[in-house]
Amino acid sequence: EARKSFVSQIKKLSDIERETSICINRCVDLGRTSLFIAAEDDSLISHSSVPLPVDAFLERLDDLSMGYCSHYNSACRSSRENFLESIEKYLYVKKGFRRSTANNQAEPRALDLHSVLTHRSGSAVMLSLIHSEILKMLRLWGLLDFDVEIFFPHDPHGLPRAYDKQKSKESDQPHIMTVQMLLEEILRNLKDAFWPFQSGAADSLFLRAANAANCIDKFNGFEDSGYRLASTKDAQRRLDWGVWTSVHFGDMRRALSACERLILLRTDPKEMRDYSILLYHCGLYEQALKFLKLYQDMKSSSAQNPSTDPVSNLEEDAVKKLIVRLNLIAMEEGWTRPWYVRNYLGNNSEP
Repeated sequence: EARKSFVSQIKKLSDIERETSICINRCVDLGRTSLFIAAEDDSLISHSSVPLPVDAFLERLDDLSMGYCSHYNSACRSSRENFLESIEKYLYVKKGFRRSTANNQAEPRALDLHSVLTHRSGSAVMLSLIHSEILKMLRLWGLLDFDVEIFFPHDPHGLPRAYDKQKSKESDQPHIMTVQMLLEEILRNLKDAFWPFQSGAADSLFLRAANAANCIDKFNGFEDSGYRLASTKDAQRRLDWGVWTSVHFGDMRRALSACERLILLRTDPKEMRDYSILLYHCGLYEQALKFLKLYQDMKSSSAQNPSTDPVSNLEEDAVKKLIVRLNLIAMEEGWTRPWYVRNYLGNNSEP
């Protein structure tokens, strides 16, 4: 149900809407959409038939905007800057919302809207969403009558801040968060946090998983320490035994869900490639090959120039090796799935 609700929201996204700032009133309710993402992930780990109370957390989000009205006074209207500064003080001082520390950026609690509303600590993208939702409500009530943008920080410690769009500078342009960018950032943060192969010499999630599948030649410059090799083997061993969730070592089910939602959102074709490597590790070989071929078809139709980036070349080499392997598996085993996949997809109550 949470996935269906997420899809019903993103279906409303037109090409123009995708590139619209999050501070502008829109067809897609970003707060509700974010809570549907959290509701799906919650259902994967809670073992409960009771769904996340999305409407209750939406009320809490509206209460934040209502609470500003009692904080608001005529002095706030002396200038636009004072008005926006009063909203920041209300959110970050009076209500105590803060950005998660750099060491805690990948903590799931900082990446789900309902947890951020509860604990008042979250990622930059979640604080940007909350800030923009307050501004949206103030605009509906007539308290905000000028164009505002949210300055999204790209550093590890900065807070999202509102500014008068009329006084924006060209240097502010890379910091403007659009609807598409916000949804992608939410899902990519979750994908990074839950990726089952957390350790590796590469920043590329795909290469870490490809390395665990032995689809990378070590002499091509991709070297691993003993600790990283041991971590990779341990991750694969957990998956072999059907343990799909492990503290600080990712969560296969939620990583798969994040990839699926990014594909539905129509983002980078590489999301299909990343999804396929996870399917491979789950023993779902036929589906893995299907998405790898879709990735290659989309890549070839985009008419991009060949990349000279060594990481991209390593990734494409790993894709080719994986396709060859999957074709061999198809010929030898007829897509027979290993026993642990059947066990997991059955009535397994363990995380």
